Amino acid sequence: MSENTKEKLLAIARTRVQAHGYDGLNFRDLAAKLGIRAPSLYHHFPSKAALGAAVAWRYCEDVQAALDAVSQAHSSPRACLLAYPGIFRKALEGDTRICLASFLSAQSDDVPEEIREAIQAFIDINVTWLAGHLSTLVSKDIAMRRADAIYAAVAGAQLTARGSGGLGRYDDLIATFRESGLLGA
Repeated sequence: MSENTKEKLLAIARTRVQAHGYDGLNFRDLAAKLGIRAPSLYHHFPSKAALGAAVAWRYCEDVQAALDAVSQAHSSPRACLLAYPGIFRKALEGDTRICLASFLSAQSDDVPEEIREAIQAFIDINVTWLAGHLSTLVSKDIAMRRADAIYAAVAGAQLTARGSGGLGRYDDLIATFRESGLLGA
């Protein structure tokens, strides 16, 4: 499998996990989508667990890049915090898919350890980024606790929106969080 095919596989697998969870990683279906034979996938990923972990770790890298872009695009910590929900909104814009880590978190009893490690890393990346921006506004202890709350609220809003109401519901929930002061007014 070429590097280009591997990248396409990771992209397709990501979309499948965001829509169907870990069960969406079916080598036969993924190979058919790529127009190759399923055994070819085993060249780079010896198991479903290895593919799932690669997708989850790539997702961590992608969210770190997105958070870095938000930090670069906004001059103030407050503006960064207000922009944060937009990262989760993007997943909903694509056929009401949700954050890959949120979906896999819900399946944590059924996914391999290497995927659970990536899920925890994803959460840590988000909470650390949020706390970094919050720490310019409040004490470090409060920043960490509030960062946890913001991450949970935004991820929860995305789950709620996927289950009922889509983007409109997500936007309403985020507006409510802002009105209540969780994300800043």
